[in-house]
Formats: sequence, structure tokens, C-alpha cells
Amino acid sequence: MEYVLLAMKLIVSLSILNVWLIQYNKPTRWRGGNAKTIVQEFHVYGLPTWFCYLIGMLKIGLAILLLLSIWYPELAQPSALGLSVLLIGSIIMHLKIKDPLYKSLPAFVFLSLSLIIAFYPF
Repeated sequence: MEYVLLAMKLIVSLSILNVWLIQYNKPTRWRGGNAKTIVQEFHVYGLPTWFCYLIGMLKIGLAILLLLSIWYPELAQPSALGLSVLLIGSIIMHLKIKDPLYKSLPAFVFLSLSLIIAFYPF
């Protein structure tokens, strides 16, 4: 199970870092509404640009902490729970604008993995 947990941490953290650092200004099929960038996606949700940057900093920071939890297990639960809260927000925003359900799928998958990581018995 240790390798499965390691894989889950890598999948969640690297995927979030990919979205916020590499795919930031690129269109993907998962963006809310017809947004081409993350900032546009936040505008589609009716949220200001500064909020996008705040959420981005939180997600990047928590993803890095989740990566560090590979070596410092005590970081796993707080970082995974923090990401879970933000991912619930992502799902709510997709539902708010009546996106097709498939656009919420990545957030739902990462939420599920984050909750498993957070509550895995150490």
C-alpha cells in the first residue's frame, strides 16, 4: 500500500503543478465555460483576477507540501485536506455555471485521491 500512496501523492501534486505552472495559459477541455486560460476561467465563474492568483498560490503551495510529504509524512494530512477544500470549490464552480459533468472529473478524481491520502492510517 505504501507504493500506492506514493503514486497517489505524485499524481495529485504533479497534476496540480502542471495545471497551474505549465498549462496556465493554454486551453484545455477541462476549463470552465469556454475559457482559454485559468484567469479567463475564474472570470467565467464570476470571480476576480486576484482570487485566481490567491487560489493558484494556495494550490501550488499545497501541492509542493504534498510532494514533500513523501519524505515528511506529517505534511500529508494537512496538505491533502487543504487541497480537498480547494478541489471542492472547483467542483462547485463547475456546477454553478452548469458545465458538463466531465469538466468536473479531474477535480473529483483529485479530490478522491486527496481524501484517501488525508485519511490513510499512518
